[in-house]
Amino acid sequence: MPRLVPAVVPNGQMRMSAQPVLHAAADVTLRPWEAADADDLMAAFSEPSIQLWHRRELATAEEAREWIKPWRARWEAETDAGWAITSSASGDLLGQISLRDVSLEFGTAQISYWVLAPARRRGVASDSVLEVTRWAFEELGLHRLVIHHSTSNEPSCMVAERAGFVLEGTATSALLHLDGWHDMHTHGRVAPPR
Repeated sequence: MPRLVPAVVPNGQMRMSAQPVLHAAADVTLRPWEAADADDLMAAFSEPSIQLWHRRELATAEEAREWIKPWRARWEAETDAGWAITSSASGDLLGQISLRDVSLEFGTAQISYWVLAPARRRGVASDSVLEVTRWAFEELGLHRLVIHHSTSNEPSCMVAERAGFVLEGTATSALLHLDGWHDMHTHGRVAPPR
């Protein structure tokens, strides 16, 4: 059946190029995940706040490798893109950021992120969100991005607001966490006119 409205971003826009390395700040690099990140990732997911908000535990290096492995295939499928947030100087893992639920047809995606405790309150998360947003709008060509987070996760709300994502509403009892059902905020941002 012919479409009356073309896709916002043509198919192949992601998979026809390598996933880029991005620079969120002078000291923060966003790079694709590597198998060598497994031990650091396993340690990250042992932190209670990361387990709470991301509803996952990676108890072994093998589980961490299984978490890392699909990212390349997701890039090729043009459904998701995940980056390790790292220190530009040392290469140490600081956190993660991803574009989830990418729809090239509709020009949309969701941003998710977490940052390890030693890297918090330094602008690492908001700088990373700003850089992924810039790339998604300017280079990939998406039209709209959203961030969803529990209403109890105030730091995530502050990151979204600092990155220019406007609070659009609250979904009641929308996601089950370890401690029960949480209401979820939705923040949105639309690409500037081209």
